[in-house]
Amino acid sequence: MKHLLKMLDLSKEEITDILNLADQLKYELKHGIPHPHLKGKSLGMIFQKASTRTRVSFETGMYQLGGYPLFLSASELQIGRGEPVQDTARVLSRYIDGIMIRTFDQKEVEDLAEYGNIPIINGLTDFSHPCQVLADLMTIREFKGSFDGLKMCYIGDGNNMANSLIVGGLKVGMSVAAATPVDYRPAKEVMDFAQGFDCFTITNDPRVAAKDADVLLTDVWASMGQEGEAEERRKAFVGYQINDDIMALAKSDALVMHCLPAHREEEITSKVFEEHANEIFEEAENRLHAQKAVMVKLMG
Repeated sequence: MKHLLKMLDLSKEEITDILNLADQLKYELKHGIPHPHLKGKSLGMIFQKASTRTRVSFETGMYQLGGYPLFLSASELQIGRGEPVQDTARVLSRYIDGIMIRTFDQKEVEDLAEYGNIPIINGLTDFSHPCQVLADLMTIREFKGSFDGLKMCYIGDGNNMANSLIVGGLKVGMSVAAATPVDYRPAKEVMDFAQGFDCFTITNDPRVAAKDADVLLTDVWASMGQEGEAEERRKAFVGYQINDDIMALAKSDALVMHCLPAHREEEITSKVFEEHANEIFEEAENRLHAQKAVMVKLMG
């Protein structure tokens, strides 16, 4: 593994190795055991999209690993003023040891990896959110013990989270059911991958997807950059909400997870959110541990 660009690039073994290391680093942090695996290393963090969890978790994680994080706002970089991505990649490769980028276009992440010679970590694009899904998988395994025999259900927009959850869930051996409106399906590349699995279901009926689910996940209906579509999307996603009726169809001990921020009473009710706040905020914490594992694997 040279980079973390999208879940499609990872094997089951690579995902398992990251999760195992994340578990170890979490244990060491909780027990005050130092782990300065990246002492003397620096991570450039390029943000073309605003962030709470991504920035704080990467910055804190680098400090805990003994390294140095540099916050690089796109508005302050030449990449934001027309410098080609390949030039930025080649320059930064001579200064720092790795790049995390949170941006819109997946191609920008792929180009950084192609033209630079340091590890590139996708902190989010419109196509993929691998760091979040590694944290999600870590959380599911933490609560359920293993992935064996589990059914994952995703309800909502076929966005970067849907793309990454479908791939990640199938790769670790879960059955996966996704419910999205027909006009908001996951990316073709992801659908082509998923169709090779008998344990994958795509439907426009959330009730079908939620039946006997062990874990239910959702995301906002209008992601960053789609604010102008918010009203149109609210109409399209009526019924695509995790609520008591949906929970009644899932298993009685089902987990509920959300990548945050959540729009309560849209994609999830406040009642269900608060009843499952324990796993939702453990999931948020696990961004720190999963990303530290990725950084150690790539930069250590």
